[in-house]
Amino acid sequence: MNLRPPAVTVIGLGSMGSALATVLLAAGHTTTVWNRSTHKTQPLLDRGARPAATQAEAIAASELIIVCVLDYDALHAVLDPVVDSLAGKTLVNLTSGSPEQAHEADSWARAHGVDYLDGAILTTPPGVGNPEMMFFYSGAPATFEAHRPTLAALGDPLYLGTDPGLACLYDSALLGLMWSTMTGWLHGTALVGAEKTAATTFTPVAIRWLSAVTGFMTAYATQVDAGRYPGDDATVDVQIAAIDHLLHAAASRGIDNALPELLKTIMERASAAGHGSASYASVIETLRNPVRR
Repeated sequence: MNLRPPAVTVIGLGSMGSALATVLLAAGHTTTVWNRSTHKTQPLLDRGARPAATQAEAIAASELIIVCVLDYDALHAVLDPVVDSLAGKTLVNLTSGSPEQAHEADSWARAHGVDYLDGAILTTPPGVGNPEMMFFYSGAPATFEAHRPTLAALGDPLYLGTDPGLACLYDSALLGLMWSTMTGWLHGTALVGAEKTAATTFTPVAIRWLSAVTGFMTAYATQVDAGRYPGDDATVDVQIAAIDHLLHAAASRGIDNALPELLKTIMERASAAGHGSASYASVIETLRNPVRR
C-alpha cells in the first residue's frame, strides 16, 4: 500500500524557501506556502502548492512547519503573533543564525508546547534536493527521527545532537572553513595568474592538493583531541620559514598579502608560546587563547 507523503507547510519564500517548497512538491508532499510578500507564492501555486492567506492558516494545514526567513528577528515577527496555533506541531527552523539564537528559539518553542528542531542548510538554492548536500539538524532526537523521511527529500539530513545550537555552530564553523579555503585559492590563483597562468589551468592542481590536505586534517584531528602535537612532519617553525617564500613571491607580483600575513602572525604566536617544534596542529592552542587587546 502506497502512503501519501505527509503534508508540510513552508513559511518564507525567498530563494531558499522557494527551493525547499519546490522540492517537497516534487517529492509528493501536499505543500502549503505562506510569505509576507504574496507575489512570491505564485510560481509555487503553479506547481501545485496550496496557498494560505495568513500564518495561522498555513500552520493549521500541516503538522510539520518549515520556516526559512531572513533571520531570527524575522522568525519571531512572523510567528509570535500566532504562536498559540503552533502548540502540538513540529517547527523546523532553517533560518540562519547563531547558536545563542537557536537556544533562545528552542526555549521559546518549548514554552509554547512546540516540538522544535534547529537546522542549517549547507548548499545554495540550486542544490536543494541533491542527496549529496548536507542539512544539519539539532534538538530532540525523537522529533528528528519522526520527520527524517520528509527532511531527506531536501538533502542528506545529518543529526548533530540534542543541543539545539549545534546546527548553527557547525554551520558557522564550516562557513569559516569555506571562506578561508576559497580566499586561499583565490590568492593562489592571483599569484600564478601574474605569470599568465589561467585559473582553469591552476585549479585542477589546487583541487588535487586539497585532497592531500584533507589527509593532514584527519591526522591532526587525533592530535587536537589528545592535546599532543608531535612535530614529526613539518613543524610550526618550518611552516613560518615556508610562508616567507609565499609572502615574497606575492609582494614581488603586486598581490595583496593580508591573508598570508595574518597566517604568519598566528604561526609566530604559536611558536612564541612554545610550539615551534610541534606540528601545525598546535596552532589551535593559539586560536583557543587569543591575544586580549
